[in-house]
Amino acid sequence: MLKVYFKQTNFMDSLADILSNKDFSPPDEVRAIKTYVADQYGSDIVVKVSSKDIIVMSRSAALISNLRANAPALQKASGSSKRIRFRIG
Repeated sequence: MLKVYFKQTNFMDSLADILSNKDFSPPDEVRAIKTYVADQYGSDIVVKVSSKDIIVMSRSAALISNLRANAPALQKASGSSKRIRFRIG
């Protein structure tokens, strides 16, 4: 009978080690847009950032309509050259 023994080595990082080095803070664009909307409209929105776009979402069609009309001011507040898209839902 052949017996095989394995020696445990700790050459892999644990999940806690990997996640402790990750920065979970939102990007500057997200923070700037959320702050602008909270200050100007007193509402909470959801902001997602992709490589080309910034997507601003809210359940309020009236809020999205106002944000769409004031898109240049929102673009300036974000400090980004990415295209801003608006979604209701």
